[in-house]
Amino acid sequence: MKHYLGVDVGTYETKGVIVTGDGRIVAQAARPHQMIVPQPGWAEHDAERDWWGDFVFVTRKMLAESRIDPASIAAIGASAIGPCVLPVDSDGNPLMNGILYGVDTRATAEIAELNAAIGEDVILERCRNALSTQAAGPKMLWLKRNRPEIYAKAHKFLNSTSFINFRLTGAYAIDHYSAGNSTPYYLPGKLGWSDELAPGTIPMERMADLYWTTDVIGHVTARAAEETGLARGTPVIAGTIDAAAEAVSVGVTEPGQMMMMYGSTIFIIEITAEQVREASLWYSPWLFKGQHAAMAGVSTAGTLTHWFRRVMASDLSPADAIRVLNDEAMASPPGANGLVVLPYFSGALTPLFDPQAKGMVFGLDLTHTRGDMFRACLEGIAQATRHIIETYEKAGQPPREVFAVGGGTRSKVWSQAISDSCNVVQQLREKSWGASFGDAFLAALAVGDAKPGDMAVWNPVVAEIRPDPAKREIYDRLYARFRGIHEAVKPYR
Repeated sequence: MKHYLGVDVGTYETKGVIVTGDGRIVAQAARPHQMIVPQPGWAEHDAERDWWGDFVFVTRKMLAESRIDPASIAAIGASAIGPCVLPVDSDGNPLMNGILYGVDTRATAEIAELNAAIGEDVILERCRNALSTQAAGPKMLWLKRNRPEIYAKAHKFLNSTSFINFRLTGAYAIDHYSAGNSTPYYLPGKLGWSDELAPGTIPMERMADLYWTTDVIGHVTARAAEETGLARGTPVIAGTIDAAAEAVSVGVTEPGQMMMMYGSTIFIIEITAEQVREASLWYSPWLFKGQHAAMAGVSTAGTLTHWFRRVMASDLSPADAIRVLNDEAMASPPGANGLVVLPYFSGALTPLFDPQAKGMVFGLDLTHTRGDMFRACLEGIAQATRHIIETYEKAGQPPREVFAVGGGTRSKVWSQAISDSCNVVQQLREKSWGASFGDAFLAALAVGDAKPGDMAVWNPVVAEIRPDPAKREIYDRLYARFRGIHEAVKPYR
């Protein structure tokens, strides 16, 4: 029997699955890790420990516990957080920690510099993206300006998936979807790297080779086989960023279908029939040639619940904390007894693109409980998500179907607040293991053992979260206050 391996490295956890040709999960494993925050506005991972180390750990664990013959694995797919920037030397060794996605806001000066030099309109027209903290390009430039000794030794700039794949195959590879986040050095019109918008800044030969997501980039080397327990010669696909693999895992395949991922961030992907030119959204080619995607995100979602648990619920055991907090939030009414939380604890991504935005709890008095505060945090994330959905509508891309995925969907308060605030029906698939499941499916696609529509069999829809009309007025009032408070506090941050 053939099997397919998928591994995904998230912000706080790595997950892996081994599945059969009909999507049955026969092995799974997970390993937690931490985000490194050396100073405010920075976010990093240790690439050796958190990316490759986790891949090796979960793969060996699954093989050992399932006793599956490694030779039965027909293909391997990996995904990881992104866009990230990891400079490596000529042997592929990391020269520093990996710089993470939009939660890392260190390159604001470089963003301003590139905008001034190129022109914001030109960047949007040529790259289909406004420059923001989500872009990898300014972070490469930050390294050049602030870590010249590292920059001088950098043979390649990789992202997280690229690094894992290099360790597996020895190939420097990146998929077009991931590369599309490297504004201003990736031009969608050319489907390729180019420094014509910023000549003389970053040499293009330092970029990884471009592939489509399901292209086989190489095969497991003897060294990687020894480290991981995989069979030498197993095909490895280019893979992608975790959110895209997550969208695959819930069957987002056609224009108008949207994935809403409840993770460390809220990340949203909608497949579109054409390139979307909207400064308040991100654009990238989709995983397959000829398709497009419009993306958006709330930078602090699951990370906000992690923060709340650590700071406000240290009396609870880690195993029970989130369950207890959700129970307490359920006891608080919609609107959290007047509390409003701005969830911009790591700045604001789409549609505000404001790295200086700050988190805030407004309206506290002596009657409020911890449950009120936790509910207000979840509702704040929901209101920021509503702002994003309105942006899609303004761009002429209202979602036709919304598929929700991620650990946060297990919170009835959070998921219902999203549907009520955004006025959308969220569909839930049977399996919620996430991006690693999508990786395994992409691996099966790559070797011709699956078709895109097969996800309906691999992972059928089993439930819906529908908006409650009775709560619409409450959340409309809350949304007006939410937006108004953000604008009011801007001068004081």
